[in-house]
Amino acid sequence: MPTYTIHAAKTNLSKLVARAEAGEEIVLARGKEPVVKIVPVAQKAKPQRKFGALKGKIKIGPEFFDPLPEEELKLWE
Repeated sequence: MPTYTIHAAKTNLSKLVARAEAGEEIVLARGKEPVVKIVPVAQKAKPQRKFGALKGKIKIGPEFFDPLPEEELKLWE
């Protein structure tokens, strides 16, 4: 675990945060005494999408596939 003084950490904070995000643990010291550790925050995994999860909950009638009326087609142009 690399150790940095607080002064050195202030000047390189964004680099140290990037290293911590990559999984590295960084120790900050006041003088030669370690006082805190920078570690990444655990991220929640995104839920997986399930194919067909809405099956039977949504109905699309046959009129969905009918051609649009001329008035409505003109609005899209």
